[in-house]
Amino acid sequence: MKNSIRLKKSLPDLIAIVAFVLISFIYFVPAVTEGRVITQGDSLAAIGQGQEQRDFMKRHDGERTRWNLSMFGGMPSYQMSPTYDSSKPQDLAKRVYSLFLPSYVYLLFIMLLGFYILMRAFRASPLVSALGAVVWAFSSYFFILIAAGHIWKFITLAYIPPTIAGMIHVYRKKYLPGALLIMIFTAFQISSNHIQMSYYFGFMMLFLVIAFLVEAIREKRLSQFAKSTAVVVIAGLIGVLANASNLYHTYEYSKETMRGKSELSHHGTENKSNNGLERDYITAWSYGVDETWTFLIPNTKGGSSSHRMADHAKAMEKARPEYRELYKQIGQYWGEQPWTAGPVYVGAFVLTLFILGLFIVKGPVKWALLAGTLFSVLLSWGKNFMPLTDFFIDYIPMYNKFRTVSSILVVAEFCIPLLACLAVKEIIQKPEILKRNMKQVGTSWALTGGIALLFWLLPKAFFPSFVSNFEMQQLQSLPAEHIRPIINNLTEMRIVIFKADAWRSFYIILGGMTILLAFMSGKLKAEWTVTAILLLCLADMWSVNKRYLSDKDFTPEANEQQIFAQTPTDQYILQDTTYYRVLNMATNTFDDGITPYHHKSIGGYHAAKLRRYQDLIDIHLVREMGVLQQEIIRTQGRMDSVNSDGFKVLNMLNAKWIIMPTQGGTAPVENPYAMGNAWFVDTIAFVDNADEEIDALATLDLRRQAVADKKYEALLEKFDLSPADPASTITLSDYDSNYITYEVDAKKGELAIFSEVYYPKGWRITIDGEPARMLRANYTLRALPIPEGKHTVEFRFEPASIKTTDTIAFSALAIMLLTAIYLIFKSIKQKERKI
Repeated sequence: MKNSIRLKKSLPDLIAIVAFVLISFIYFVPAVTEGRVITQGDSLAAIGQGQEQRDFMKRHDGERTRWNLSMFGGMPSYQMSPTYDSSKPQDLAKRVYSLFLPSYVYLLFIMLLGFYILMRAFRASPLVSALGAVVWAFSSYFFILIAAGHIWKFITLAYIPPTIAGMIHVYRKKYLPGALLIMIFTAFQISSNHIQMSYYFGFMMLFLVIAFLVEAIREKRLSQFAKSTAVVVIAGLIGVLANASNLYHTYEYSKETMRGKSELSHHGTENKSNNGLERDYITAWSYGVDETWTFLIPNTKGGSSSHRMADHAKAMEKARPEYRELYKQIGQYWGEQPWTAGPVYVGAFVLTLFILGLFIVKGPVKWALLAGTLFSVLLSWGKNFMPLTDFFIDYIPMYNKFRTVSSILVVAEFCIPLLACLAVKEIIQKPEILKRNMKQVGTSWALTGGIALLFWLLPKAFFPSFVSNFEMQQLQSLPAEHIRPIINNLTEMRIVIFKADAWRSFYIILGGMTILLAFMSGKLKAEWTVTAILLLCLADMWSVNKRYLSDKDFTPEANEQQIFAQTPTDQYILQDTTYYRVLNMATNTFDDGITPYHHKSIGGYHAAKLRRYQDLIDIHLVREMGVLQQEIIRTQGRMDSVNSDGFKVLNMLNAKWIIMPTQGGTAPVENPYAMGNAWFVDTIAFVDNADEEIDALATLDLRRQAVADKKYEALLEKFDLSPADPASTITLSDYDSNYITYEVDAKKGELAIFSEVYYPKGWRITIDGEPARMLRANYTLRALPIPEGKHTVEFRFEPASIKTTDTIAFSALAIMLLTAIYLIFKSIKQKERKI
């Protein structure tokens, strides 16, 4: 009898979970059943950048390398699918949480389930909680993330609502269950390796804490608030420590990357933040002020850049015949972002419910959700609202470490459905609330449905231009007599796109209001009201999402060997069995995830390159690539008599092979001036700062001379810096991803320069097995004083910090496990007492 009661109580939650599984499967059918996948540039680049690690693991029985030789002359692999021993239990737990569902299906499922857990923490019924799960999970941005291949960002976002659910439980005096939720899902979201999303939601959690403080002050429960806050902080800290290895090494690495502080002071620093990314880079993807109306009308700015005007049948009915070919090249998006995969759409009627919630939901949590919404919208405007953006870049810790400020709209995408569903909860629990607030109901309709109707009636009154500034510039290249007719015709076509969605949103809101009025008049029961709203919102958001992630975006899973098949150029270069680097000028060299699959590349694909290497790219490599390309073209690839001074930094990096674009594909060109793996120099100049060091590369004979910061001068105080002996030799004898070995015959003490990128931590350097200290030379390379005689020199990347941080992480995981066991044991005991 007791078991049947418990089952009956749990049945609605089980039904909701099964429904989530079904919804998730249905969205991705038939692609998921046919084994088709989305092939995206980011995903392919991730495969390319990770190939070296996979090869290493095969050679070494699953051992991981923490150094990658295949990109940017060498760099740590901390941010390339970071996995540590301590992360393996979490990986298993996450698979259990996702019910071992297949790819794509599990993504939507965990997004639904996470918000359902949050709504239940707010004591919403299973049906209202399911509504919340649907309107959160089907926000357009999440499906755009899947389509773009930004899977780790998506997964991080999926774990944030249940983390906040833990907070809610703790502040409602369910300390241990809430703490366990916080620990588990904090650990999960951080292990998903998109700290930017966790950082943004840290502000939202702060707003909620302030709301609970206000509540505690009003109810005179400050001691309980203090206790709850302490539990939240401790639980969060344990969740953080469960990822100690990843976080610590990300932190250490970030100080050396583009996210860290530049040491240069007069090389384009006018646009740099004090200690982070450049402002233009941070704000490149800023949401337009008027673009924010996409919350209500998805095609406010046309949708996706990848969708061509010619793809929109209704708009093309307005196209002038002579411009039809042009419209195959012009995208439907006319906002001011450089490019976008789609808008942020939260659901037309969801937005109506959100505004209604501002009137009928009581308590400080409402104001926290409003603050979170306004906060994220204002910051998403980025360069369109620079006073606030400048303040955050200059004064708010870590804000300048992240780019694409428009992505902070995920906070609004969280707040809007949450408050909307809390409004539905109030309406269902207190049916009379609608009658008492008819004026507010009308206001909510007017601010959404009414505005949508006005947009449909008078689009040009609200949006004077339907052509972006960038497009205006591009159109100037056309004959003058065609520019104005094209702009006028394009405007006419885009108004068709905009009005169609404005009318659509109006009807959805009208349908939602009809459901509420039917409930208010007693013609619709509570359960059917919530179900009707759920189905309306699901149909609305589902159809919008299918614009950006539909079955046609899935293709048969291509064999990796086919995607990364060696070209004749690759095959030719790979005949060279020496250790060298490749410069691919047939692609975007520094945004290239394909070349590293086969070669050790001068370029690569990574959002967090080493800062000094990026400086080298900006100040020397881009310019030198132009010079080198001109010389190759001038000599038709015969480089023997070329003056190599124009590309000596590339030579310093051992760029032995160049991939050049040709009419039929690519061609390999050998660079005879590449300096090799290591060489001895006659002199080294010590300079006062980074600017002098990087500038010196343009004037020095890098085969014989080197430059270094004066802080390294002490390492050479007792070392003979006389010119190198021509008879001294240094030869690479062995290497792998995490070590490199040289055989040296030094006729005198010599200073060796290595064409390997310098990184300050984690290297164990030995000469004949005895510890040695390297210095940084030539701005980015390693240098080592080597005494007279025959020696074996080894560089091995073995960060001792990994073992320490893994121990901390395992301890945190043990606390989580013991907490879970205690709660299970306690629950069993309570049930036995009731029997």
